[in-house]
Amino acid sequence: MTEFAAALPPMRAVAGLDLGEKTIGVAVSDRMLSIASPLQTIRRKKFGLDAAALLEILDAREIGGIILGLPRNMDGSEGPRCQSTRAFARNLSRLTERPIGFWDERLSTVAAERALLEADTSRRRRAEVIDHVAAGVILQGALDRLAVLRRG
Repeated sequence: MTEFAAALPPMRAVAGLDLGEKTIGVAVSDRMLSIASPLQTIRRKKFGLDAAALLEILDAREIGGIILGLPRNMDGSEGPRCQSTRAFARNLSRLTERPIGFWDERLSTVAAERALLEADTSRRRRAEVIDHVAAGVILQGALDRLAVLRRG
């Protein structure tokens, strides 16, 4: 996270991504890097189309960096899903100069589901928004860590 923080341009928002097999949840921060807001879910097709849709969002919102949720196993080890996420990051880094960081996403979907249940969200609506709400949980965790790093 320290390298990511150092590479971030000043006064630029950050995007958080929750990469799933079928969808990519997208959340964005404010320019002060204090609040994460769920934005949208991209239906995955193939990498080129996914990356183009993502870069369009990042460009339109002047996003300065990207945080990818890293789906570690509960024991902290990295399995095939982590390898897939790292491969996505490598491929994406060839298409953008933005710094890319990782955030441990264990239990982010559980936290998102809990928040949606507490908000009395219908089952159908939860299914529609869970991915970008999970991206918001991932991004907020990273923003909180960045705030600690900035304070020293």
